Amino acid sequence: MTLPETMRAVRKLAPGEGLGLARVPVPQPGAGEVLLKVTAASICGTDVHIYNWDSWSASRIRPPVTLGHEFAGEVVALGPGVDDVALGAPASGEGHVVLEGARHVVPGHEHLAKDMEVIGIDRDGAFAEFVVVPRRNLWLNDPSLPPEVACLQDPFGNAVHTVHAQDVAGRTVLITGGGGLIGLMAIPVARVAGAAAVYVTDVNPSRLAVARAMGADGAFDARSDVVAAIEDRTDGAGVDVVLEMSGSARAIDQGARALRPGGEMAVLGLPSGPIELDWASHVVLKGATVRGIYGRKIWETWHRMRRLLQTGAVDLRPLISHRFALDDFQPAFDAMRAGESLKVVLLP
Repeated sequence: MTLPETMRAVRKLAPGEGLGLARVPVPQPGAGEVLLKVTAASICGTDVHIYNWDSWSASRIRPPVTLGHEFAGEVVALGPGVDDVALGAPASGEGHVVLEGARHVVPGHEHLAKDMEVIGIDRDGAFAEFVVVPRRNLWLNDPSLPPEVACLQDPFGNAVHTVHAQDVAGRTVLITGGGGLIGLMAIPVARVAGAAAVYVTDVNPSRLAVARAMGADGAFDARSDVVAAIEDRTDGAGVDVVLEMSGSARAIDQGARALRPGGEMAVLGLPSGPIELDWASHVVLKGATVRGIYGRKIWETWHRMRRLLQTGAVDLRPLISHRFALDDFQPAFDAMRAGESLKVVLLP
């Protein structure tokens, strides 16, 4: 295809609250890179933080930069050295870009590398008509996968990685903060993986209703006595596995208290600051296993996602609550910032 010289892009133009729609040059793929024509991109909580310009954003973001690290598109140009991808191929991208010559890269744990950039944060992202992606970060999608679903694979990978960090087959699972997008995605993943029961906590009644619709056996208001409710459902034993998605100190404490002795806790949620935890009672004396979760395994998690989506074992479409044109980014972000939306997708 003949590429235009310029394109529309939603960018952080300067420090401070808000974003702007700008016309910028279409990027050109360099050596080892490909250019995608974006077909769908979804708004992440990180994008909202950047919009709001909180303390994290102010310390990390260097405007101007185009946002967007959850995306799908089709390959329209190849940079030098790339000869194994067909033009027109549907694709997404792993947002974590391990830099050349990165230190301390452990095979199988590339997603934890110290020297890394993130698309849509450290380099221009996909809230635009085109985006450049390193070939090593390119994931080829099945043509039957709708772009609005394909663009959800980045957050879906967090859910899949968290669930499969331990064996959940035949075990009871509690997802704290399970009304959030990744928690909701984790429910059907845990069910497909053979969980005996999946319970969820959240403070939003509408999100708890969605959790039940996604397959949760029980959905509890986190402001209630969650531990008593879990003990009632498990004959006093507690759950075998806790998946912590909230970053809330209260939710982490509830999950740790609801965990049975010898149980396992996978922690994905990021607290806004240091928290207190009864380490002796909740971890040491329980013989509990606690593991931190970050990102997705490249490419192990993506292969799991492919099978779950292609077989129809997991359907993410009910989690898309809003669709907006790229030019309508402002109402799209308004919907996210209001806190009542599920996944908001931008369609260039």
